[in-house]
Amino acid sequence: MLTISQLAAYAGATVRAVRHYHATGLLPEPQRDHSGYRRYDAAAVVELIRIRTLADAGVPLSRVRELLAADANAFSDAIGQIDQRLQDEIRERERHRRRIAMLAAGDSLALPPEAVGYLEGLRAAGVSEEMVEAERDAWILVAAQLPERMPFFMETKRQQLEDPRVRELYRDLTDVIRWDAEDPRLDAVADRMAAEFEAVPDDALAHGALPDDLAALLDGVFLDSVPGARRILRRLEHRGWTGWTNIRRVRATS
Repeated sequence: MLTISQLAAYAGATVRAVRHYHATGLLPEPQRDHSGYRRYDAAAVVELIRIRTLADAGVPLSRVRELLAADANAFSDAIGQIDQRLQDEIRERERHRRRIAMLAAGDSLALPPEAVGYLEGLRAAGVSEEMVEAERDAWILVAAQLPERMPFFMETKRQQLEDPRVRELYRDLTDVIRWDAEDPRLDAVADRMAAEFEAVPDDALAHGALPDDLAALLDGVFLDSVPGARRILRRLEHRGWTGWTNIRRVRATS
């Protein structure tokens, strides 16, 4: 005969669990001996193992009671259902593991290789991580909507990044996005941008344009996150340009 501690050890359970199973009626509580201690036989060990195995598999204790009372066929059917549920959970956890592995991949989580290469080019040019992350988030939106055009967009951006003036502008924009909404220095930044736009043929600007709804979404991010965004846009319009994501010439520059 076994003490409650020995029973728990044989079944791989805890004394606390055994007492809980007694309290819920899952495991019959034996008579106490003349010293007042519970004593368990081999049948109690087998029953406890069955309870613990079902509970560890995630079967609710209310269902454990039902299964323990079931006949062989009903028990076999229920075990098959539990096994199927466990297989489904394993597949779901594997999907989670794959997503976690993708997260560890960083920029490549939601971007094609050419976009990842462009972001690395920004970093190599000394652009702040804050600006790189803003670019990444914007291109994630574009890649989700226009995956087939990403090679063209990224080749265009790569060529632009080869220009030292563009690289310098990117580096400077890290400070610009922190300036107050009406900081007069914003005008000079907008003038630099307008000069860069002048070097791009109008047909190239049109070919690189995004759908209006996507452009509006990206413009909204710019307006909401950059205090000086509206002043920059006003200055650009003064210089003959409109838009932010989709830049268009509206009149001759002054």
